[in-house]
This record gives sequence, C-alpha cells and structure tokens, in this order.
Amino acid sequence: MRLRALLDTDALGLRLLGGEDELDRTVRGVMTTDLRDPSRYLSGGELVLTGLAWRRDAADSEPFVRLLSGAGVAGLAAGEAELGAVPDDLVAACARHRLPLFAVNESVAFATITEHVVRQVSGERAGDLAAVVDRHRRLMTSGPAGGGPDVVLDLLGSDLDLRAWVLSPAGRAIAGSTASGPDLPAEVCVRLAAEHLAAARAGRRAPHRVTIDATAYSVFPIGSGGRNAVPGARDVRESVLSDWLLAVEADAGDWPEERLDLLQGVTQLISVERDRRDAARTVRRRLAQEVLELVQTGAAPAEIAARLRVTAPVLLPGLGAAPHWQVVVARVEWQGGEIEGGPVAQSLLEEILVDPLSSGSEPSDRIAVAHTGDEAVALVPLPAVSAEHDGSEQGLIADSLLATVREPLAAGLADDGRLTIGVSAAVHSAEGLRGALEEARHARRVAAARTGRVCAAGHQELASHVLLLPFVPDDVRRAFTARLLDPLREYDRKHRAELIPTLEAFLDCDGSWTRCAARLHLHVNTLRYRVGRIEQLTNRDLARLEDKLDFFLALRMS
Repeated sequence: MRLRALLDTDALGLRLLGGEDELDRTVRGVMTTDLRDPSRYLSGGELVLTGLAWRRDAADSEPFVRLLSGAGVAGLAAGEAELGAVPDDLVAACARHRLPLFAVNESVAFATITEHVVRQVSGERAGDLAAVVDRHRRLMTSGPAGGGPDVVLDLLGSDLDLRAWVLSPAGRAIAGSTASGPDLPAEVCVRLAAEHLAAARAGRRAPHRVTIDATAYSVFPIGSGGRNAVPGARDVRESVLSDWLLAVEADAGDWPEERLDLLQGVTQLISVERDRRDAARTVRRRLAQEVLELVQTGAAPAEIAARLRVTAPVLLPGLGAAPHWQVVVARVEWQGGEIEGGPVAQSLLEEILVDPLSSGSEPSDRIAVAHTGDEAVALVPLPAVSAEHDGSEQGLIADSLLATVREPLAAGLADDGRLTIGVSAAVHSAEGLRGALEEARHARRVAAARTGRVCAAGHQELASHVLLLPFVPDDVRRAFTARLLDPLREYDRKHRAELIPTLEAFLDCDGSWTRCAARLHLHVNTLRYRVGRIEQLTNRDLARLEDKLDFFLALRMS
C-alpha cells in the first residue's frame, strides 16, 4: 500500500505535517518504537509509529530521523498524546531528510493503525504471490545469458502486458521488447532520460514517473552490480551519469509491492548485461591507456605506430590498414572537487561517441577511452580515406556530438557539475597523435571558457581564444606579452634581425617553411636560423601547438 492511502482513511486520525512529495512510497510493514536507535530492527519500507518518549530535548530529533532515513523507512507517525503536539524540531528534521511525517491524534490507538496496515499489506501480497514466484523463476532462467535484455523485456510484455525499453543515460535506446511495438521516438527517450536524471539528482526515490503527451511512464535505474560498481557509494554523482534506465509504459504509483519487486528483479538481470558490456570494453580501455601513456611520455613514433597497428583491428575488425585517428578529450568537474570525474567522463564519452541513430548495447565497440584524474581521452578510428579526400574533412564534429544528449546530461550534472569536451582534427600517422592530443585539450579549454553545463569545441575553434582577450586584465596582458616578446624586440633593436615579423609570418603560414620563406623572400635555411633564434631566446618550441598558441595570443594582445 501507499502512504497516500493512509490519509484517505479517516478512522486512522493521521494529519500530514511534511513530505507531501514522498506520499507515493510503498508501506511494507509497521513498527511501534520509542527507542533512541531502532535501526537494527528495521528492514526498510516500514511506517514507524512513536510516542516520542525517546525525545528529551530538541537535539534528539535530528539523529533519530537520520537513523530512520538511513534504514529506508517509508514514513514516521508521531503521537500527540505525550507532548500535546509534534515538536517543530522533529518536523524540521524530517523535512531535511525528506521523510514523510504524520501526526497521530491522541484519540487513536497505535494498535488501530497497525491492524489496518497489516491487513492491507497482507491482502495485497496474498493475491499475487504465486504468480510473482513463477515470473521470477522464468526471468532468472531466461536472463541475459539467453539473449540479452531483449529477452527479459519480452517476458514483461508477454506476462505482464508491459511495454518497456532500456535506455542509456543520454537517452539512446539500448533494448526493447518485441511486444513494445514501434520504437520510442528519440525525443521521448531523451525526455525520459532527462526527467529521470533530474529526479535522481533531486534525491527523489525511484521509480520516477513521467507523463509525455498524456502517456505515463515509470523509470527505474539499472545500476552496475559487478566490479565497476562503487560499494556503498553514498554520492549519486558517482553513478547517475553512467547507469542505464528501464522505462516502462505504465504508472507504477498504484502497483502492488510484488510487481515493484518484480521490476527491481528485472533491473538486476539487465545489470548483468551491462556488466558484461563493461567487461568487453576492458580490452579497448586498456589499449587506449597504453597509447595515451606512450604519447604523453614522448615515446618514439615507431613505438606508437606499432601500438596503433595492434589497436586498429580490435576497434575496426577486418580493416586492412591502419585508419586515421581523432582524439576527443572530456572532463567532468564537480563543485568541491571531492569526487573524481575521470570514470564518469570515460562512461560519458563511450556513450556520446556512439552514432545517435544506432541502437543496442554494443555500438561502442569502435571506441577506446582511457581516463586519468578528472580527464578522459578517447581514441577514435576513422576509415581510411581516398587520396582525393583530406582526412581533416571527415570524422567527428564537436557541435554535433552534443546535439541529442545535452538535455539529459545537463539534468544529471544539475547545479554542481560540468562537462566540457574538445575534439582534434583527424591525423594520418603516429607522429601526429601527440599534436592531436594537445589540440583536443586546447579545444576543451575553449569549451570550458563558455557558459553552460555541457559544452564542446573543435579544432576549428581554437582561434576563438581571441574572443577571450578583452576579458584579460591589462596587467596580465602586459606581463604575458612582455615575457614572450620582449626578448625578441630587444634582439631586433640591437641586431635588426626582424624576428617579430618572422614569427608573425611563420604563424600565419601555419608553420610551413616553404610558404613562409617565400612570403618573406628568404632562403629556407635563413628562415630556420631565425626560428631557431626565436626558440633560443624564449625557451619555447615552435613545433609544439601550445607554444604556437602562446605566441599567437601574445602577438594579438601586444
């Protein structure tokens, strides 16, 4: 039965003092106590009745309510006979912990309430118990090992006439039963995911009910029960953006407890499929981590190329030659910094980089994502292009990555999280991979400079750094340009070497030696001498994207 039903029974003499939004909680039993700590006798779902004898002063309410909330009780009913009225400190404590609180009129005995609850709960359980046992047996013998989540959803359709779908946190359809009929429209999937994530971040208990175009849905979280799960995780932010969802076309608000238990069993079965998928990703994640470590430690291009040759067939089976590659960098940052964002960013990239039109649990096989700290790095293979096409014209576009996922992800990040993504251009060889990584990281910093919870930027937008220059304080601008350009200006003043004009031309020509030499009417060797002198005087390397960008900004700010 539901807490709400208790208020509809006048004979119980209950008056609601707080927790109106939580009245759809299921009552599984009843317990009367005046112990200061009754938690060891609670199993969850009880309506707790108390005469308040445990309360000596206002400070006792908070720990008592915290224990009840931690035990998962459905609600608290406090008698008015002892103190004449329910104390304000108890009302406030229940509000903080989102625990529904009722006042029991002094004329009503706790035994009356207990008898009513026991009679209702027992009757509901007896009516459907045999059928539930049989359904559990069939589900357990026909789970993911027999065909994935679709088999479980088919049983929901055939046995309970429920249309159901498994969705990713970004709103992508992963599975659906054959009885579910036409696929859910993409916009409905996205809306369901967004509403679920918003409810989870607000601390509301699942299932979360959503109405779209007069159709009611109930959404259940599907966590991970395997080695990737966080044992005893207390913070929803550690999993809310990586858990799958089970969306059922029904209003679970008036379901009996047995049916809710059955759906919880379904989510556990589907979590086995999710764990299997995560296990399959282990190889790809390890390959990405190895390539990333080689690139960041400055390994020889031949060593990186050898690792890429191993990686390519795993990500693109049957591919004859190594493809082009793109690098995507993502960071998830939470206010306070106490939660590591790297694992969440890794899961999100593995989801975001999937073709939004694809379905099923395996379309991420072509994506390898590593993570470290708050950052995740994806190595994305691209099919080899023909000679008349430039690889830089193909591949991932930053803006399109977030087109369909921005709404649900923003809901999951709420007011204290942020996701920023940077995308590199395509590179054709191992030599270009380090530059692609730096390029993606710079693009992510461009995204981080923008407003919004979910932002992305591509390599084409690196020039947008210029948009930030007016906001840089004058003293910072002067110090930055002086540190980079004053040694060159001083050298030009003494030797008339024209290092500043040479630097400007070299950057304008995108580092091309021949084009720059032709523009300046110099021999290439003379140009190389000047660039070498610039690097010597500034202790910078014009072969590095980061140093090129610093010079570019310094020239623009000077």
